[in-house]
Amino acid sequence: MTTATINLEKSPETNRIEMIDFYNEATEDYEFWSKDFNMHFGYFIPFKTNPFKRDSMLNEMNNQVIKRLNLTNKKASLIDMGCGMGGTMRYALKNKKNLSAFGVTLSEFQMQQGNMLLKNYRGNILKENYNNTSFPSNTFNAALAIESFCHSGHSDKSIKEAYRVLKPNGRLVIADAFLKKQASTLQHTSKLAYKSLCDHWSLEKLETIENMVNKLTEQGFKDIKIENTSFKVAPSVLHVPFAITGFILKKLFASKTLKRESLHNLKGSFYALLSGLHFKSFGYYIISCTK
Repeated sequence: MTTATINLEKSPETNRIEMIDFYNEATEDYEFWSKDFNMHFGYFIPFKTNPFKRDSMLNEMNNQVIKRLNLTNKKASLIDMGCGMGGTMRYALKNKKNLSAFGVTLSEFQMQQGNMLLKNYRGNILKENYNNTSFPSNTFNAALAIESFCHSGHSDKSIKEAYRVLKPNGRLVIADAFLKKQASTLQHTSKLAYKSLCDHWSLEKLETIENMVNKLTEQGFKDIKIENTSFKVAPSVLHVPFAITGFILKKLFASKTLKRESLHNLKGSFYALLSGLHFKSFGYYIISCTK
């Protein structure tokens, strides 16, 4: 295969359909990754988080993102744009007593199961597209997107909608993987890992970090801070091969077959690890900014 034959982007509609099917069928698998249903990677801090316990690092990622939202103990509202089953929302609501939260997801399964887990909290998940929500403008004090905007290619629509629903001086925090260079300039092995990652995790594409900053600036966000947290995230990424092996063995011992979506999830996890090894091409960043 030559590099010219690798198609690096999918159409938004094709990707949307694949993503809904993927998360409706594979979300329950994430309980093996995280008992708190944190559907993202973690954040390692020496002597604070345990590198051998995933949820210690995954919940620390929640903590790091929420900390950058600059929420006080005053009454405030939060939107999680691509909330999964609401793991980050639950973490925030446990630690901020005067906070109310909404999450949006395209998955019926995530909405139903997530709302069951949120029944004792001031939170609710809606089945909506984070690029076009039903919330009035200037609704929320804070917005977050942990490894979710990548599903729509870190598009202008996502940034525009976040800006619209935030109140003036509201905060947006994004934690996600980005390219360090244009996809067309990636070396063949990096390009192949990137294409496979997007295919198996239903990602439209990854934006470059430079382009993402430009998009936020053009939309009107200010006080934009970019933090390369790749090495903080790496210890949780290294759990991937062990998690994959453990998950497969669990299914085999239970005499269960692996669903197509589960196989895609496992392969996506593998290519996330492979992509992470290409430090010159990929990076994991936390971006914080103010409307």
